[in-house]
Amino acid sequence: MNYAENILQTIGNTPLVKLNQIVRGVPGLLLAKLETFNPGNSAKDRIGLKMIEDAEQKKLLKPGATIVEGTSGNTGMGLALAAIIKGYQLICVTNDKQSQQKLDSLKALGAQVVVCPTDVLPEDPQSYYSVAQRLSQEIENAWYPNQYDNLSNRQTHYEQTGPEIWKQTDGKITHFIVGIGTGGTISGIAKYLKENKPSVKIIGVDPYGSVFKKYFETGEYDLNEAKPYITEGIGEDVIPANVDFSLIDHIEQVTDKDAALYTRELARKEGIWVGNSSGAAMAGLIQLKDQFKKSDVIVTLFHDSGSRYVNKIFNDQWMKEKGFC
Repeated sequence: MNYAENILQTIGNTPLVKLNQIVRGVPGLLLAKLETFNPGNSAKDRIGLKMIEDAEQKKLLKPGATIVEGTSGNTGMGLALAAIIKGYQLICVTNDKQSQQKLDSLKALGAQVVVCPTDVLPEDPQSYYSVAQRLSQEIENAWYPNQYDNLSNRQTHYEQTGPEIWKQTDGKITHFIVGIGTGGTISGIAKYLKENKPSVKIIGVDPYGSVFKKYFETGEYDLNEAKPYITEGIGEDVIPANVDFSLIDHIEQVTDKDAALYTRELARKEGIWVGNSSGAAMAGLIQLKDQFKKSDVIVTLFHDSGSRYVNKIFNDQWMKEKGFC
């Protein structure tokens, strides 16, 4: 008989799917790594399990511990799955920009959810970064994974996702395009791909209002660049330790509107129901189409499921209110 011992054994080995209608006129073979096929429907299932297992090996997690993490939702889901199987409590600290579906999903998996304001500086006591750190210090037997600076995040994509993409493309990949959030996905995959094929171009996608692009181009961390934006799951107003800018060849900025519209187009033209950061990656890919050749093999990664954006991106009234349609 062929079965998994528990839900955690179903993480990874997600499919690579050819894009067709949405990329008409774009040269090359366009492929999407669909991380929504993970049990928690996102790439963050990989890092949730990895961060917990590494912490267990280092004796940082004790039986019955409470995990406290700042998350836009998906990492919380990954941690929640692992916490259920391994017997930990979970508190997810997020901001009020995230969709209600994400919050409800976390609660459905037994997590306690704390919502903080979005429009505050990272060092503000009310920011979700600060609140997560404070709670982890105040609660007895608590552990703070800190996905932003915890290098287990980057390592899991080096060990798993990068090798999967390499094998699925038979090493023929020429470009990898993905949104940058904590930086673990792009950096871990980039490290593996470039070790095996240094010519592979690594392209990060960043929403306007994030600090990444200017930092990448100038080395300057400019908080004046940080402005409110709607796109969820990518972009930051801090520079996480997981981002290895030396592995990135280019950062392409996209608008909230284009990210939202391409998210909807992926569903309608490809039958691929994915989230906001996937639409952003798609927008970045289309903006760069003149740089691709017919012989190129271009892989993008779609982080999560469209189910978490039903009341936002896939809601006509919400789209009209934001001026997106």
